[in-house]
Amino acid sequence: MVQTDASSLIPILVTLTLSLITRNVVIGLFTGVLSGVFMLTTINPIAAFGIMVSDYLVPQLTNSYNAGVIVLLIFIGGFVALMEKSGGGHAFASKVTHKINTSSRGQISAWLGGIGIFFSDLGTPLIVGPIFRPLFDKLKLSRQKLAFIIDSTSSPVAILIPFIGWGVYIMSLMQKEFSALGSDISDWDAFIRAIPYQFYAILAITMVPLVALKKLDFGPMAQAEIDAQQGKSCGHSNAELISFTHQNAQASFVWMPLLVMAFILILMLAPLGFPFEKVSGSIFRAALSSAYFFAAITLILLMARYKVRKLNDGINVYLKGMGNMVQVAIILILAWTLSTVGKQLGAADYIAQQAQAGFPYWLVPAVAFLLSAIISFATGSSWGTFAIMMPLVIPTAFAIDAPLYVCIGAVLSGGLFGDHCSPISETTILSSTGSGCDQFEHFRTQLPYAVLNGAIALISFVFAGLYQHNIIFLFALLLQVIVLILLSQKQKEHEHEHELRITTLTK
Repeated sequence: MVQTDASSLIPILVTLTLSLITRNVVIGLFTGVLSGVFMLTTINPIAAFGIMVSDYLVPQLTNSYNAGVIVLLIFIGGFVALMEKSGGGHAFASKVTHKINTSSRGQISAWLGGIGIFFSDLGTPLIVGPIFRPLFDKLKLSRQKLAFIIDSTSSPVAILIPFIGWGVYIMSLMQKEFSALGSDISDWDAFIRAIPYQFYAILAITMVPLVALKKLDFGPMAQAEIDAQQGKSCGHSNAELISFTHQNAQASFVWMPLLVMAFILILMLAPLGFPFEKVSGSIFRAALSSAYFFAAITLILLMARYKVRKLNDGINVYLKGMGNMVQVAIILILAWTLSTVGKQLGAADYIAQQAQAGFPYWLVPAVAFLLSAIISFATGSSWGTFAIMMPLVIPTAFAIDAPLYVCIGAVLSGGLFGDHCSPISETTILSSTGSGCDQFEHFRTQLPYAVLNGAIALISFVFAGLYQHNIIFLFALLLQVIVLILLSQKQKEHEHEHELRITTLTK
């Protein structure tokens, strides 16, 4: 029986509370689902657990859409592992780094390298960091700056691309809600139309070239750059990440598999009219799975051909990479299940009723952004945040006619913003390790940039909630440039005053 009172929110509150306390989203989601099953069936823990497995978890796996998503993620996991363990990224970057002889070129090159490793947010620190560490040291650029560039081009790039793990995961969460609401909106269309409203990701990516080309550093990062110029080794870490390299690794290990992937996609989807005509989700996921599989086969054969890894070794790396996606699959299954339990308890109806009682529709994106940021900051998990927030925000947007794509962009931006500010997030830890920078130093120097972008994103979501125009991101970019210039000028004035004070004292 569907409830419409506050008790329907108990599973969500349990999920949030335990996720924040344990900093483990899987524990939070699992307990939230179990508490919901208690409320719907019986308080007998053994019986309730059996019902949860048979009536709630298993149906998520037998659903054809869900199964297709999990299969695709497994293929992506295998391919990403091969890329990271092939040495191709290092070989590719080594071909261009000898031409970089200025600090601006060094930063832009690392930025482009991070964008180029778009297929894996974790691949960026694993590949780009170790390659550019010696170059940054040579150019007297701080390790903090390298960590900042890596962090700004890992998740922010990955979250904008629909055909890699991030996009597949996010679309699966959205499609669950669209299906429950009886909407014919496709997950692909929703993702693409939400891209202009992913303000934080866009701002994080564009900030790097602005800072690099115009030397607009401010806050602790400005001091870190001064220290690096003076030869001080502030911010170096003892736990430096060493990426896989091999003397026989080729640059073709990067571009050839990606070329094969594009060819397979065109071969399978172009006859159906894609991208100009809509293609069913099942066909698209099948094409993507095929593309990732043949790209992986190509890379395994290339590694064997150049004697980087034996054929059997390459296959083992591939299979291990597939296994690494198990936790992601668990989060997805639990998130889908929590959404189903919430619907049966009437949580979405209750939230919609409360929102309709007087909550302004235009404020939903800003509130969704803030809540997502808080959850992500506390848990260190943007993916877990998406799993918690999508079932709340999408039904609310439908109920009070809030701008749907702006709301989706707000959840994604908020999750990313909180992750960037969190000292315990996986990307923060890997970015600092990959760049050879102390973790706290990376957190401390990146925070002002992240907060600035987060504040601009929040203002932009207020405007987007009111006007729902997809060029508002241009306003956000303009505001970013203005604020950066003002902050940089203030920083330079402060440094000048400091120099004058030292000169006066020495006299």
